Amino acid sequence: MPKVGMPEVRKPQLVKATMTVIERVGLHAASIALISREAGVSTGIINHYFGGKHGLLEETMRAILREHSQTIMTALAKIPKHAHQERINAIVEANFSGFQAQSEVVKTWLAFWSYSMHDPQLLRLQRVNEKRLISHLMIELKALLPITVAHQVAQGIAALIDGIWLRGALNPLGINTQKAKLIITDYLEQQLAHRALATN
Repeated sequence: MPKVGMPEVRKPQLVKATMTVIERVGLHAASIALISREAGVSTGIINHYFGGKHGLLEETMRAILREHSQTIMTALAKIPKHAHQERINAIVEANFSGFQAQSEVVKTWLAFWSYSMHDPQLLRLQRVNEKRLISHLMIELKALLPITVAHQVAQGIAALIDGIWLRGALNPLGINTQKAKLIITDYLEQQLAHRALATN
């Protein structure tokens, strides 16, 4: 976490520089020297306020998670509470639009996933993100499906989101957001239709 006193204007500047450098050279080669040069600051500022590369990476991921959470909440605020399927579609779309679909954000996410397997603090952030997604989905799915089925479908949607993200991150053309939304919407509709047939 950045120390108290870090100029607020510097945080987004350094986060942006971190993502830009990770996109260009990858996480392991993204040195403090490269990031500081990209941001136009001294390496001493990064080391002082973030304690080095690890602290800056953690702050970068926190910034991405905050932006992602805000995108979802903004999308949901525009949709009536009773429009459950529409709200699920909005949650899915928020994972593939705007800030989240930018190339440097996608590459940083992928680096984060890989790095978090060996870092307890970053793994905790990843777990928080996973639980938040499942929670958002479950709120809506519980109104449409029995609880056990709702949980299974929520896990399925989350897996599709992650899988499409992974493929897109490794694809030179990036994530096909329209195709991603179509695939997940189709999965949801099939699950709802299957449940409707089972109850008739």
